Amino acid sequence: MTERSIEPDDRGLVLTCPKCGQRNRMVYARLGQKFRCAQCHTELSSPSEPIEVKKESVFEALTGQSSLPVLVDFWAPWCGPCKMVAPEVAKVASEGPGRWLVAKVNTEELPGLVQRLRINAIPLMAVFKAGRELARKAGAMPASAIRQFVEQAGQAMSG
Repeated sequence: MTERSIEPDDRGLVLTCPKCGQRNRMVYARLGQKFRCAQCHTELSSPSEPIEVKKESVFEALTGQSSLPVLVDFWAPWCGPCKMVAPEVAKVASEGPGRWLVAKVNTEELPGLVQRLRINAIPLMAVFKAGRELARKAGAMPASAIRQFVEQAGQAMSG
């Protein structure tokens, strides 16, 4: 069986129905709500793995329109601590469906975005909601610390 691939675009997350193979779009503004396959009506679950963001326009749409807080892991392939934290980020993604979304940005692929956001240390975790950066924290962290960071940023926004 093929791995469930999720591709972000400017309007939402495009994913394949695990039952019938139909491609479906989860629009960013409705993330956290129930989605059903357009063809077979199987309920589609929110992403439970990090989403790779390869274009600035997708980053802007995701962080600006998502109804859920978005944890972004800024990383680079040559960065040792980034490689160490990747499985921890994946753990946090697996705990977050319907509560938050996890995205990964390779700083080598989007240097303009990195410069505009003044990312000057990696790995760097940042939480975005409604187009605003709520918090950021540099350095490798265990999943428990990343989870606490996301939850605190979300509470600061809603409290």
